[in-house]
Amino acid sequence: MQNESNGLNDIASILSNPILNTDSYKASHYLQYPPEASAMFSYIESRGGRYDRTLFFGLQMLIKEYLCRPVTPAMIDQAKAFFTAHGEPFNEAGWRHVVGQYGGYLPVRIRAVPEGSVVPTHNVLVTVECDDPQVFWLASYLETMLLRVWYPVTVATQSWHLRNTIRSYLLKSSDDLTQLPFKLHDFGARGVSSAESAAIGGAAHLVSFMGSDTVLGVAAANRYYNETMAAFSVPAAEHSTITSWGRERETDAFRNMIAQFGKPGAIVSVVSDSYDLFAALRVWGTELKQAVLDSGGMLVIRPDSGDPRTIVLQTMQALEASFGSAVNGKGRRVLNNVRVIQGDGVNPDSIEAILAALDQAGFAADNIVFGMGGALLQQINRDTQRFAMKCSAIRLGDEWHDVLKDPITDAAKRSMKGRLTLLVNRHTGEYRTATLPVAWDAHTVEGDWEEALVTVFDSGKLLVDVSLAEIRRRAHAHEA
Repeated sequence: MQNESNGLNDIASILSNPILNTDSYKASHYLQYPPEASAMFSYIESRGGRYDRTLFFGLQMLIKEYLCRPVTPAMIDQAKAFFTAHGEPFNEAGWRHVVGQYGGYLPVRIRAVPEGSVVPTHNVLVTVECDDPQVFWLASYLETMLLRVWYPVTVATQSWHLRNTIRSYLLKSSDDLTQLPFKLHDFGARGVSSAESAAIGGAAHLVSFMGSDTVLGVAAANRYYNETMAAFSVPAAEHSTITSWGRERETDAFRNMIAQFGKPGAIVSVVSDSYDLFAALRVWGTELKQAVLDSGGMLVIRPDSGDPRTIVLQTMQALEASFGSAVNGKGRRVLNNVRVIQGDGVNPDSIEAILAALDQAGFAADNIVFGMGGALLQQINRDTQRFAMKCSAIRLGDEWHDVLKDPITDAAKRSMKGRLTLLVNRHTGEYRTATLPVAWDAHTVEGDWEEALVTVFDSGKLLVDVSLAEIRRRAHAHEA
């Protein structure tokens, strides 16, 4: 009964309690700092990794969901009961101060590079500062929650680089760049660890693309980034909707797909490897060919097994033999009335390999769409881009002091020191991390540089509410 009365078994209330959205050992840290500490400054960076640049995205989601609601006395009671039973001390006085002095809103200031910015690694992306002596430790207490921005940043970064890869093949082989936002479809909802991951990662993918079957990701992008509809999908078969007809009636299952969804200008996707892909391709090109042509729609065949690089090319060659192709302005062949979507074994390496194989065979990139699942939303982690949040400065009394770690066993983990900001060159777009106050010198001419970080949150108030449309424009400004 004690656990129930304090909400210790109420997972929903625990998940919505910002005091508990932390690591256990954080509860004891207020007793570990110098007694004269009065303010703290922390920052987030990518210390390198798979990509040399990151696309910043997702902080607005975290702030709206977790920091724009006040701490309440009931939350404090719940957290006190939890940490006491859990074996940790609890700073009840500090949290009561937050409620009494600030109405429950956390007195922290968060500055960040605008979402959609593409920033080289080893630069500060976010800073967190608290200058209230009674709760200065909040700048570090929030690390657990805020550092989870690594996930949407890493998904957005990977998708941005994949967009560049696909775009390079379209530039080389296609007359139509408008299809680019629909060339990499999110198939990742079932492959992630939680519904929240599907929402956050799925939204991050939509910075660079507009095709998704991850409903929660689309909904999150709509809600947190002020969109009416952030992405789109099409009717598509899965194996059960084909195999439920039985092997002997597979052609009837295919015919039903065209009858139900094959309308002029429409797209219908049909998985075709349930039994014998090559037999299915022959059926599509003979018995069902006229139905496809008469529908006025676009048939998209999904081969869902076999070596991706080989099977996509074989599928395309079989479809070309049946439906024919036209040569575009780049001298590449574009299939008539049909396309291919590859959703099996899709990752950054296989996308590059498939596009290269099609290009070598003379096919335009128009012919292929990719569906990416686990590799898009799940096969990444915090170390993919080596994300870290560290305290870099502390005020002792009235004087700021630098803070850093510099382990002799791993120089890559050396942290930055001081109160930090990010500068951007207004002419070249180059970024540079600097300490405050900025020391303008011959190498950093004040007229050429400006601060890139913007205050996005201060003591419970969201100060920047950016739209996905604006983020997309910023992320892909280099394509203009």
